[in-house]
Amino acid sequence: MKLFLNSSEYIETDSAIDISIPMVAGDGNLRAWYVDPPSMEPVRANGYIGSVKEGGSVNFRNIFFNPHGHGTHTECLGHITEEVYSVNKILRNYFFKAQVITITPNQIFNEEYQELDQCITVDQLKDIKFENDIQALVIRTLPNAEMKAHKNYSDTNPAYVQLECMEVINQLGIKHLLLDLPSVDRETDGGKLVFHHAFWGIPDNPDFERTITELIFVEDNISDGLYVLEMQLASFENDASPSRPILYAIEKV
Repeated sequence: MKLFLNSSEYIETDSAIDISIPMVAGDGNLRAWYVDPPSMEPVRANGYIGSVKEGGSVNFRNIFFNPHGHGTHTECLGHITEEVYSVNKILRNYFFKAQVITITPNQIFNEEYQELDQCITVDQLKDIKFENDIQALVIRTLPNAEMKAHKNYSDTNPAYVQLECMEVINQLGIKHLLLDLPSVDRETDGGKLVFHHAFWGIPDNPDFERTITELIFVEDNISDGLYVLEMQLASFENDASPSRPILYAIEKV
């Protein structure tokens, strides 16, 4: 179905591009932050078995997972505030003008930790031609192997976003930042989480409208450029929730 954005542009709703990573039980699922794999097990109680294969009438399974560590998720400022604000209450609009960009993180030497880090830097963002009035920024990093959907990121010092990138993000007025990394901040930083704090203005100027979506996967056949982004979110009253961001290519009449 064609959904017209204005007199000259539209999207095809049957051509949705899913950039989330499905969650599966066991070691095949991606992981971050040292969590065990997610589990999905039939309920077993008082002779009842929640598995049709094992003789039950229905499949009725318990699922144990961590939204931050087991897949694509969207988080709000409640991730770093004393009061656990709910992303389910904060995200009330679901369609946004978005730009997809591709970046190979730069290798830098981190003086504080005496290690080589991979970072998205402000100079890289300044080299990109951004469109006007975008509300969401979708970052695909290279290399872009399919293993991103199954990797265990724990203790690997993954790439992250340098604090200085906030200069460009604020200039653009970005409200929703999406990226294929486990965090915008360094894996080990002593709990400072400087990018998270700057993005949400914590503690001095909290921004309740902004969200960060991590652990997406933007396949190679998806071109850089403008899209309509739909943010689908599970209704968890929590600082973060499993999410399913969807892109729609913008077509001309």
